[in-house]
Amino acid sequence: MEFAHIALALALMPVIFGIINLRLMPRLSGKPPAGTKVSILIPARNEEGNIATCLDAALASTGCEVEVVVMDDGSTDRTAEIVRAYAARDARVRLVAAPSLPPGWTGKVHACARLAEAATGTHFLFIDADVRLAPHAASAMAAHSAAKNIALISGVPRQEMKTIGEGLTVPFINFLLICYLPFGGRAIQRKPSLAAACGQLILVERRAYEGTGGHTTIKGVLHDAIALARLFRERGHDTEIVDGAPLATCRMYEGFAHAWGGFIKNAREGMATPIGLPVWTVLLAGAHLWPWALLPGWEAAFTILLMFALRAAVTWRTGEPWWTVPLHPLTVLVALAIQWTALVRSALGLKAGWKGRAYTATKGA
Repeated sequence: MEFAHIALALALMPVIFGIINLRLMPRLSGKPPAGTKVSILIPARNEEGNIATCLDAALASTGCEVEVVVMDDGSTDRTAEIVRAYAARDARVRLVAAPSLPPGWTGKVHACARLAEAATGTHFLFIDADVRLAPHAASAMAAHSAAKNIALISGVPRQEMKTIGEGLTVPFINFLLICYLPFGGRAIQRKPSLAAACGQLILVERRAYEGTGGHTTIKGVLHDAIALARLFRERGHDTEIVDGAPLATCRMYEGFAHAWGGFIKNAREGMATPIGLPVWTVLLAGAHLWPWALLPGWEAAFTILLMFALRAAVTWRTGEPWWTVPLHPLTVLVALAIQWTALVRSALGLKAGWKGRAYTATKGA
């Protein structure tokens, strides 16, 4: 019975954080001040299956002036050809080619830094090629930035999932952010270690970005979103996580193997540290996995029901598929397996690979 009480106690923390963050996470609307121009910046490496739909959505933006700059980062498919066709018929679109990757840089970070140099807007909106912006997204994010004097705004787009493998992995992003991050990344808390961001959707104010050095300052990291948010806070700027589901959609990965590789890459600069991961294992396994081993008993059953209810609330708010909710215990188990695999690989000196490049993890995220 004592172990069941511990599991219930461990479950109370995500419930409290989850209720607060779900209630207070901003949902954006409105238009920015006159003269605002948002540069929508898209790093693209072999994205011929995504880039046209991404551009269609970006060009449908309303509420403020936009430009769309795509960086072809060494693609070997038709990515550049597709973007050139768009640029030929719409002056708001530009294609730039990434220079050779310099030593010490990771690919996406380098592409984002070069995109920022090419941009002409008052705000930079970094998105991935698999993101589909809502028409009001650019203007609403810029309006929130101006009204609240927040230099970096990010949100997790509504995640589209079509396979069990995606359902076992992708929902952990929102669940962790909403239920385990104190203050949920809101600007009310300025501590750098509590900063958060999602690399699929990040808007920055140009002057603040240039003042911090932007991606150039974090050139060696793999998890650039968190590193950028922490950098901004370290330099005295506010950052905030907002409700990203109304702003954009994204199918992040296609199947379990794709998701496993992507999450392992980011884990090396997140939870997968020798000190942090044992703590995370106790917190997550204790609340979401341990109760299953303690059945029967009302405390264990109540804890399980509580965790499913919490997961359902997060799923409802973020617009994720309902069929992923019953998978929740397995999602936590897979998340821990990914983190421990990443930690072991790092200890063995194995490199993380992504889109044909291999990187050694660095600190700073």
